[in-house]
Amino acid sequence: MSEAATPRRIWLCADDYGISPGVNRAIRDLIERGRLNATSVMMVGPAIDHGEIDALNAAAKNSPRCAIGLHVTLSAPFRPLTMHFRPLDGDMFLGFPKLLRAGLTRRLDREFFRNEVKAQLAAFAEAFGRAPDFVDGHQHVQLFPQVRDGFVDAVSEVAPKAWVRQGGRDLPLAQRLASPKALVLDVLSAQFRQRARRAGLGFNPAFAGAYDFTRAADFGALMQQFIQGLPDGGLIMCHPGFVDDVLTGLDPMTDVREREHAYLASDAFPRLLGSSNVTLA
Repeated sequence: MSEAATPRRIWLCADDYGISPGVNRAIRDLIERGRLNATSVMMVGPAIDHGEIDALNAAAKNSPRCAIGLHVTLSAPFRPLTMHFRPLDGDMFLGFPKLLRAGLTRRLDREFFRNEVKAQLAAFAEAFGRAPDFVDGHQHVQLFPQVRDGFVDAVSEVAPKAWVRQGGRDLPLAQRLASPKALVLDVLSAQFRQRARRAGLGFNPAFAGAYDFTRAADFGALMQQFIQGLPDGGLIMCHPGFVDDVLTGLDPMTDVREREHAYLASDAFPRLLGSSNVTLA
């Protein structure tokens, strides 16, 4: 009788800890259930006070497999930590479409982004008493042209042992074309991986989790697609949360967060992991 294949170990990362109390509570609930093994924290979010940080540390302490990272935030409706940051829309970062266009047309200064990422890394270290385990970006801003240069410079200088998140995955062309968002992330990630590699930073070998958040999709079916073929060490992004007034005032992703939480908290999710021979790293 042949031995069973070794399970693939993956990361399941909940983004946006700190965006609202309801999102924080949902993420902690899933960590405590053993349904997540990573979350990334927005140090410029409105719900990142000492109580929320202590609660996250307590949840992660009881689930030692859970990594805590920094969710670098460089897009509206959030505000920079550094003085004289540019470009801005009023006193806020640019919206991510404007930021992406500015990067593609080479109208950004990497030093502004390097200094802002360093400030957010310093805020994380002050709050948690250590460097983050990994660093990713809200709305994938770490992948944007020119932004990625400042991002990689800051992480390699301040937190060189942290790994960084890239958004690419080796998929057949037909599957790439079927998901325009995933295709864009894949293209942006190619140069990001090169920059990270030159700086000596580690990164996830593959990424999944992008879908059209504006549609009421079957998240269980999507998760099955995300897991299929994801290599050992691959990462799936998710956005579980409970809707509250703070969230609705900041982000269009509302009910979709509750659907994600409901599936990840259900018995169906561990059954999927088992049938797919996958475990959370």
